[in-house]
Formats: sequence, C-alpha cells, structure tokens
Amino acid sequence: MATIVMEKIGRVFISLQQIREVPRILTEAAPSMPGTVRDTEVPSYFRERHVCTGYRPLNQHWKYYFLSLFQRHNETINVWTHLLAFLILLVKLRQLSETVDFVSDPHSWPLLVLVLSSLIYSAFSALAHLLGGKSELYHYVFYFLDYVGVAQYQYGSAIVHFYYAVDEGMHRHVSGVFMPLATVLSCLSCLGCCFGKYCNHNLPSWVRKVCQVVPSALAYMWDSSPVAKRLLSWSSSSNDPAISYHFGQVAFFLSCAFFFTCPLMEHCLPGRCDFIGQSHQVFHVFLSCCTLCQIQASYLDFVARRELYSSLHGSSEAALFVGLYALTLVVCSMIAAIMLRKVQRMLDSRNKSN
Repeated sequence: MATIVMEKIGRVFISLQQIREVPRILTEAAPSMPGTVRDTEVPSYFRERHVCTGYRPLNQHWKYYFLSLFQRHNETINVWTHLLAFLILLVKLRQLSETVDFVSDPHSWPLLVLVLSSLIYSAFSALAHLLGGKSELYHYVFYFLDYVGVAQYQYGSAIVHFYYAVDEGMHRHVSGVFMPLATVLSCLSCLGCCFGKYCNHNLPSWVRKVCQVVPSALAYMWDSSPVAKRLLSWSSSSNDPAISYHFGQVAFFLSCAFFFTCPLMEHCLPGRCDFIGQSHQVFHVFLSCCTLCQIQASYLDFVARRELYSSLHGSSEAALFVGLYALTLVVCSMIAAIMLRKVQRMLDSRNKSN
C-alpha cells in the first residue's frame, strides 16, 4: 500500500515539475520572442503608475501576445487571475446545471444571467490584459470590450438581487423602476469608462478615475440595495443560509473597490511590484471572490426563497428581465463602437498631422 502511495506522489511531483517547465519550453520554442521593456520605452497611455518595468513592446505579431500568456511581464498575473476565474466559473455553471433546470424553469433564468455575465466579464478582462498591449488602437478595442463586460455584469448582479434577495416592502416601492434603472446605470457605467479611457491623453488620471468610478459606484449602490436592506435587517436568530455569502460579497467588493481606486502596493513599493503585488492584481482576486460569493448566495436564495420570489414576480417577468439584459448588452456594445470610431478619427488625425 505504501509503495502505491509513494508511486502516486512521485507521479504528481513529476507532473508539477513538467508544468513548471512549460514557460522554458515555450521560450525555447520561440527564441525570437522579444523581451520586456521599461516604461520609458512605451507610450504614456500604456504606463501604470509606479510600474517601471515588464512592459511588452508594441506592434509585434499576434502570436507574440498570445504566447506572452506564459511570459513574465507586468500583465501576466492580471491575465491569469481572471483566466483562472473563468475556468472556475465554468465548473460552477456545470455544477449548477446538475441541480437547476435552466431550460424550462423561468425562475432560474436570473441566476443563469448572473453566471453568463460573470463568464463574459472575466473573459473580456483576460483578453484586454493579454492583447491590449499590441498597439494604441487595439488597446482601446480590448479595453472598451472589457468595459462592456463590466457593465453587463453589473446588470447581471442587479437581476439576481432584485429577483431573489428583495423583500416584499422594497418590491412594492421599486418593482416598476428597479430593472429599467439598472439598465440605464449599466449603460452609463460603460459610457463613463469608455469616455475616461478616450480622454486619457487630455485629462489628468484622477479625472479618468472619476469617470470610471462614479457611474459604477452608483450602479453598484442601486443594484445591491436589496442585499443591503436585507443585511441591515438581519438578526442572528434568523435562519438564512445565504446571509454569510451576501456579507462576503459586500466585503470583497468594498475591498476590490479600494484597491481599484488606490494603487497602494505600487505606491508603497515603487518598482518592486512590476511582476506581482500590483493593486490591480489584488482587485482582480477580490472581484473574483466577490463573484463566487454572489453566485452561491443567489443559488441559496433561489432554493430557499422560492415561495417568496415566485409570489412577487409573475411568470413573464423573468423573460422581460432577460430581454433587458440583451438590450443592455446591445446598447453597451453600441456605446463602445461609437467611442471606438472617435478613437479612430483621433488616431487618423494625429497620423495626418505627423
């Protein structure tokens, strides 16, 4: 028995050793891949505050940026945090599909929207950090796509909070406006993020942060208001299996909001967080944890509060809210496309003047 166990441990060790060799094998397979450069060697709009090295050179072949997934640079951790989150969410979706009838149960559709919107934002974020360094145009393309992903995830959060977490009193007051306003705020969030990125050349960095943070903060406060009301009215004597996950998602979100707005790690250790330790990396980790807590809380509400939400929401409301999700996705995509046209005009004008 001991021999069998030792053989299995040895196989695992060998497998781990092989995985660790992947970056070296890829580097040897593509010896012409250029190394990273300093911040002074890339345009200002690619630079992150207090991140001095690890930037990938611009205008390389697409193959270089895809293979840089296994290269050490200052975006490696940002890519992998959301790529791993995407894979975990896929596993979570498969687990949920074993117990939830996403096809014929309309009451499950808000939960499905949340999981799908989580998959989309994590995938778009990973793409932005992986491929957004190719050129100035593609920097805008992929980050606008990232903002679309964030906005539609905000709507996904709103739909589960209003559908599963709301109580009767709040539902009476906001039932006709909650989801339409959530759609408007998601679109404004996308517009603010895209506009802040577009004006990156002309405005101070704090103005860009305001454009990105204020609409998103308003959307979060509105979308999470049913959860906030529920947490404030919670007592220790109540039996609520989802409450700890709701507390968790709020705590993780507030933490990731702090690290998004304040580059604390880089500021305290300038030049030492170029590869790992950046505040944005911590933001990614906390956001992924927030999403997982949110999905679990929504699933537990879906199971435990069915009598309540089925009485509050008519059979056609779930389909209506899914339709609003599709509308949110379309409008946010249009906003990104319009802003991208403005970017192309700006770049064309600059090239002509040069």
